[in-house]
Amino acid sequence: MVYNHKEIEAFWQEYWAKHQTFKAQNDSTKPKYYVLDMFPYPSGAGLHVGHPLGYIASDIVARYKRHKGFNVLHPQGYDSFGLPAEQYAIQTGQHPAVTTAQNIARYREQLDKIGFSFDWSREVKTSDPDYYRHTQWIFIQLFNSWYNNDTDKAEPIETLIALFETEGNSKVNAACDDDTPTFTAEEWRTFSSEKQQQILLKYRLTYLAETEVNWCPALGTVLANDEIVNGVSERGGHPVIRKKMTQWSMRITAYAERLLQGLDTIDWSESIKESQRNWIGKSVGASIDFLLASGEHKVEVFTTRPDTLFGVTYLTLAPEHPLVLQITTEEQRTEVEAYIAATAKRSERDRMADTKTVSGAFTGAYALHPLTGKQIPIWIGDYVLASYGTGAVMAVPAGDDRDYAFAKHFKGAKGMPEVINIFDKDISENAFTDKEGMTYQNSDILNGCTNFGEAVTKVLAALEAKGAGKAKVNYRLRDAVFSRQRYWGEPFPVYYKNGLPQMIGEEHLPILLPEVEKYLPTEEGNPPLGNATAWAWDTANHKVVSNELIDNQTIFPLELNTMPGWAGSSWYWLEYMMEKDARGTFPTKSVVDYWQNVDLYVGGSEHATGHLLYSRFWNKFLKDRGFAPTEEPFKKLINQGMILGMSAFAYRLEGTNTFVSKNQIKGQSVQPIHVDVSLLKDTSDELDIDKFKAWRKEFANAEFILEEDGKYITGREVEKMSKSKYNVVNPDDICEQYGADTLRLYEMFLGPLEQAKPWNTAGISGVYNFLRKLWRLYFNDNGWQVTDEAPTPEMLKALHKTIKKVNEDIENFSFNTSVSQFMICVNELSSLKCHHRDVLAPLAVLVAPFAPHIAEELWKRLGNTESVTYAPYPVHEDKYLQEDSKEYPVSFNGKVRFKRAYATSMTPAEIEQAILADPQTAEQLQGNTPKKVIVVPNRIINIVM
Repeated sequence: MVYNHKEIEAFWQEYWAKHQTFKAQNDSTKPKYYVLDMFPYPSGAGLHVGHPLGYIASDIVARYKRHKGFNVLHPQGYDSFGLPAEQYAIQTGQHPAVTTAQNIARYREQLDKIGFSFDWSREVKTSDPDYYRHTQWIFIQLFNSWYNNDTDKAEPIETLIALFETEGNSKVNAACDDDTPTFTAEEWRTFSSEKQQQILLKYRLTYLAETEVNWCPALGTVLANDEIVNGVSERGGHPVIRKKMTQWSMRITAYAERLLQGLDTIDWSESIKESQRNWIGKSVGASIDFLLASGEHKVEVFTTRPDTLFGVTYLTLAPEHPLVLQITTEEQRTEVEAYIAATAKRSERDRMADTKTVSGAFTGAYALHPLTGKQIPIWIGDYVLASYGTGAVMAVPAGDDRDYAFAKHFKGAKGMPEVINIFDKDISENAFTDKEGMTYQNSDILNGCTNFGEAVTKVLAALEAKGAGKAKVNYRLRDAVFSRQRYWGEPFPVYYKNGLPQMIGEEHLPILLPEVEKYLPTEEGNPPLGNATAWAWDTANHKVVSNELIDNQTIFPLELNTMPGWAGSSWYWLEYMMEKDARGTFPTKSVVDYWQNVDLYVGGSEHATGHLLYSRFWNKFLKDRGFAPTEEPFKKLINQGMILGMSAFAYRLEGTNTFVSKNQIKGQSVQPIHVDVSLLKDTSDELDIDKFKAWRKEFANAEFILEEDGKYITGREVEKMSKSKYNVVNPDDICEQYGADTLRLYEMFLGPLEQAKPWNTAGISGVYNFLRKLWRLYFNDNGWQVTDEAPTPEMLKALHKTIKKVNEDIENFSFNTSVSQFMICVNELSSLKCHHRDVLAPLAVLVAPFAPHIAEELWKRLGNTESVTYAPYPVHEDKYLQEDSKEYPVSFNGKVRFKRAYATSMTPAEIEQAILADPQTAEQLQGNTPKKVIVVPNRIINIVM
């Protein structure tokens, strides 16, 4: 009976769907295990074979844990808001909801074909109003919360208002804007309602503020840092500039220390943890105020080296610093404004990465050194970022490479001092010149300090005495911009009264995304929601109404921005905990208390400082407010490696339409052109010329220089798998030809889960042959051949060796070695002609997490009426792994001459007696009597002659 993967897989996929085999229970007495994949954005391209890698790994663990007696939650859904669908809508006029639904249907079809054990009854889509109702609800909770630094957690805004009413804000230790005014309780009570709301915005965890953002004019929207590559938008490659806009922001900075400390409590890779530590960027140092010589303003600087204060030669502000245009002299204004405009075209990432380019402009203004009173020139330079620290640095060329390069570059220019200050202790010379002609002047002030700590203490004491500085902890992390000028995103539950944001009542959610005629920004430059004709909030009737009815009395304009893509993905694991028919409210306490958090999270490392950081932030906030039971959302994180594509290249002679086969190039000047891998014959490197000519019209009349055997051989190279490189392999094709079980096993067999590895379709047939060989243990040409005979010790040894190995491998997420062990086991059992039920029944369960379809079929044929899914996982018994004999290398004077096996029960004396009686020993001795026989138990026999 042959192995027919098509019939088997179709049957069991239908069976699982019909019986909801993988449905998790919220009231189970079993221990829980929650395994989750980072949910996909459903693009129109569908899945290629690289996408399922992490899903297969997590599915193996989910199935394994079910066998181990756990109540497993393994859900799936779609991150279905996003820019690509909106851009497609702009191009075609088709509503993003339509294309998104089509793409989701395609993804679901592909995922089902691969046989994942997802609990589809809990599916989520972030663009579903029933889902984003809760995203809007979380936004309202953030708006109605403040961060109490004394209790180190978020609290309801009402508790802050109560403090203001009784004692003002002078003693309130809260995360708030730097420019928050101080007021008494009496003053608070006299403030107008609008004034009170404006002050509260400086404390709320989500707030409106003018912020420097990455603005893409071509896309008409703000972009996150991870949506920009080499200074242009990842989507479309459009220029991005820095621009100030009034935006919603999230006060993630309030959680900086907790986000940092929490990394020590979770099982994540060190590389991901380090990425987050660097992004949070904790620095211990001092805040120092430099008053302007004009006396009108002051420049705050944060430094980790306050001991270098006497080495300050000039100040450098970020071009976006709010003081720049205020302090710039008229004489320098043209140069400064030109420099600011040029800098706006460079992303912060580009500026951070560029350590070679030196550029800047002198503002014409001077500050006063806080301790010496000397005048210090103020420059602007793009190596200083407005988003880091205070957006200003005290430049110490004697101690910092970039400051030195800046001073050297502008040496002799107006505003650049001729002499560089130094801060070293006990300098013998008061002044000297280095080999590059830079002149230095010693400060003398720190002379006598014997160590760094003493110098810092001395400087801080002097600063605090003058009220010019203090010790401070700083974080690189900035508050997260939360507004997007897009259509296809979550609407804010916000309307505006007298220009101030008001929250819509929770009972009126969701606020649905309105219909618009076009998805571009309005002619006035408003976001796409500005095109909606019915986008106003009626506070009397609690509903969205026509814009024409806005009277600013009871009907007010709604927010025109939408939330960013990370809004819906920052809490979705909690929604999965609720069954669909119970999702009318935010996940209830009893449910989240049962599931707690995700035990295993699998996804890409590219989300280290985006999704993973925001998710931790939201989870901590929800924990503070009593809506989540744990600090951290994901206990263990595994980042799967990338499956790379094997690209193919045809070589065109420069300036012609003639293509040269790889081995016929011979020094000729050629242009490599990516060729669709589907144009190759079978799994070889040979190009199907007829298909190539039909592929693109410009190649229809191409000519070819072939190999001597008449073939055209392409070049091959391992690259990232993508449509643009034409090296994408469709998993549907693999499932059709070889089966889903083959695809699953092959992707695991390629190498360690967390490493990148190339895809090679030619190797997949070996895995397919393994499954057929496994099948033949149970079936022969005439049908079923499993017997009830007792298995031999050798058969049991092969089985239990595999049970032990695979159990250990799954626990260690080493799936590639499990597949290797299966192959070894099946080969051994085939050699032993094992068709014995007591071996093959546990083997079917053992294979089930990896190749579930064939395992289900074999389990059924073994006489079982229930799915193999919940069958207990086999446990190895050491007694079957005992070695009855040990093979010894036999050496003569240290040189191995032959090998002999002896029973493990034999003593060294018995082994010595047996080896001396061996004919091959007599042949080596040639009648001589050995001087000594050394027997090292279970290792070696050495005969000294």
